[in-house]
Formats: sequence, structure tokens, C-alpha cells
Amino acid sequence: MPTFRYEVIDASGNTVRGSMVADSREAVLERMRELQYRVVDISVGRERSFLADLNNRFQSIKLRELVVFTRQFSTMIDAGLTVVKCLDILSSQTKNPFFKESINALKVDISSGLSLADAMAKHPRIFNDLYVNMIRAAELGGILDIILSRIAGYLENEQEIKTKIKSAMMYPCVVLAFAVLMAGAIVFFVLPKFKTIFAGLVGPDYQLPVLTRYLLDSGAIARQYWYVPILLIIGIVTTWKLIARTESGRYKLDMLKLKIPVMGELLLKISVARVARTLGTLLSSGIPVLRALEIVKTTAGNAVVAEALDQARQAVHQGQRMSEPLAESGIFPLMTTQMIQVGEETGRVDEMLNKVAGFYEEEVDALIRGLTALIEPLMIIGLGGFVGFVAVAVLKPIYGVLEAMSAE
Repeated sequence: MPTFRYEVIDASGNTVRGSMVADSREAVLERMRELQYRVVDISVGRERSFLADLNNRFQSIKLRELVVFTRQFSTMIDAGLTVVKCLDILSSQTKNPFFKESINALKVDISSGLSLADAMAKHPRIFNDLYVNMIRAAELGGILDIILSRIAGYLENEQEIKTKIKSAMMYPCVVLAFAVLMAGAIVFFVLPKFKTIFAGLVGPDYQLPVLTRYLLDSGAIARQYWYVPILLIIGIVTTWKLIARTESGRYKLDMLKLKIPVMGELLLKISVARVARTLGTLLSSGIPVLRALEIVKTTAGNAVVAEALDQARQAVHQGQRMSEPLAESGIFPLMTTQMIQVGEETGRVDEMLNKVAGFYEEEVDALIRGLTALIEPLMIIGLGGFVGFVAVAVLKPIYGVLEAMSAE
């Protein structure tokens, strides 16, 4: 059956655009009338242009927008509003046009008879597997408001971690950018003028100090081959992405990340916290263990951790405990596997996982603060050392010339 693209106006006056598979245009028109939508246009779906695909690729929503959407959705469902009415209100409050169009499409799909989970599954760039499967479990159990509240809590934890990381890295990045700009200004604008000054002050027999010669020669090389660092960075990034496209390459790169001193420990703790929080949320929402492990594997953010989770899923499928293969992998910390084992013995795995997540989220926060406190003075020392080196290299020959002039 062909796919028809439609543009309609709902009862609230909002423009709704979407697509529907139907036998004919008349069938789509009849369905829109049943939903009491005023039809603006219905046309057979066409292949989208390259520019349309490119524009769609860059359309997205912020995590904060999804958090607000989920929290408000939960509150309205708890108040007794229907799903369609909730989506209608949420659509009117949303400023992001891409998100608004997606919410309107959800409303049309649900009015057409789809479940909320199936409707959300058609928008994977907004609602991932975790979100969709939790909504599906909520619809089966009749606890949509509770599950939406749990999803909102999970997303808020994710946002908090990302905000802390961004805040901690803001100052070092600003200092580093300033240092690079200052070094570039010195190399491209200041050093050439000093070279001219030195050439005029000293005679042909005067030998510049070693530091000065090194600085001037380095500046000349940098000005002549300024494009080499740019090409090198582009080459490294391109090679990294090409390697990361293959499964084995991605695994090796993720293993390399975990072995980086200090930074590897931080990445592992972030991944463990995310896995524990996601798995605990899924299990407490009624998702079966096998399905939960399959979902968590896709959200781990590291191929090494994902492989350990896949081994755990296979072990559970064979009737074993989840904690045993996780401990054998050597990736998960001992405390994590022990807490999971206690949860398996007491029937409180979800509770233990949430405790593990809380512990490692605090560990991540403390480690980020420690790294920030260490990076800041190191960058200031490095910046001061560079400025001091330039000052000594520039001033030393000037003092030498002045001393020679005073001796005469």
C-alpha cells in the first residue's frame, strides 16, 4: 500500500503533518474526518530530496525538553486526562517546531488506534528503546503515570551528570582556547616584528642567545607550515571515525579509552552508573531481565561494557545468575557485582542497582571535581611557563644589546 503525507488542522487550531499507509487518498481523507481534523492537503509520499534529508538529520531536541515533556505528561495522566488531551496540551506548550510536529504525529497515530508505545517507536530520534519499552510495560500494567514519573527521574539524573561534566570542563576549555589564541598571536604577529627589531639593533657578527634563536626559528616554521597541525587533527579525527565504524575497531577504541590514566576510570564509572540506573529503572518498571539487558546494552556507551552485558544476557538465558558473568568480565567493579548478587539472593535487584547508580554518580561527581581542581592550576602553570619563556627569549638579547652599547 502507498504512503500518503497529510497536513491537517486539529480542533485546537494546530497544524499537524505526518504520514499514513492506506489503500487510497479517500481512505486517508475519511480517517482524518473521523478524527474531526480539517484537511489542508493529502498527497502521495515522495522520495525526499537530499536537502530535506540533511535538514531532517540535524533536527533534534534537547534532553531538557524531553525531561519537561515527560514530567508534565506524567502529572497530567495522574490528574486523569486522556493521552490525546495530554499530547494536545503538550503540543501547544512546545516551542521546538520539530518536537511539536512529532507530538502532533503521536496524537494522530494514537487517535488512529495505535498504542502510545507503538506511536513513539516511530520517532526513534526522540524516544529511544528504553523509553518505548518502559511505556509499553506501563500500558500493559495500567501504570502509565508511575512509569512516566520514573522515566522523568531517570532522564533528570542523566541531565544532571551531563551538566556537571560540561560545567567542570568549561573553565579548562576557555583557558586552553585563550592559550592557543595567544600563542597564535605571538607566533604570527609579535615574533616577526621582534625579528626585524633584532636585525636592526645587532650587527652581523652578533650571535643571538640560544632561546631567542629557537623561538624565532620555531615561529618561522609555524608560519610556513601552519596547515600541518590542522591536517594532522583532521587526519586523526577521520581515522578515529573510520576505525569506530567497524565493530572490532570500536571495541579496541573503547578498550583504549578505559586504559587512559584517570580519564579511563572516569569513563568507566560514568558507564557503570548509567548501566545500573537504566537496568534498575527497567526492572522496577516490570521489563523482563532478558529484554532489560538487551536494552541496556545499547545505552551503555562503551562497546567493552556492552559485550559484558551481552554475556550476562546469554548467561541469564541459560539459567545462570546475572552477577556471575559480570564479575568474570573484569570490567565491572567488585562492589557492583556483589551488590547485584545480594539483590539476586534477596529478590531486590532493582533496588540494589539503583543504590549502585547513586554511589557511582557521587563518585563521578567527586572525580570530576578533583580533575577540575587539578587541571586548573596545571593549565595556569603551563600558560605562565609559555609566557615566561617568550619574555625571557625576547628580553635577553635586548639586555645584551644595551649592555654592549653602555660598554662602548
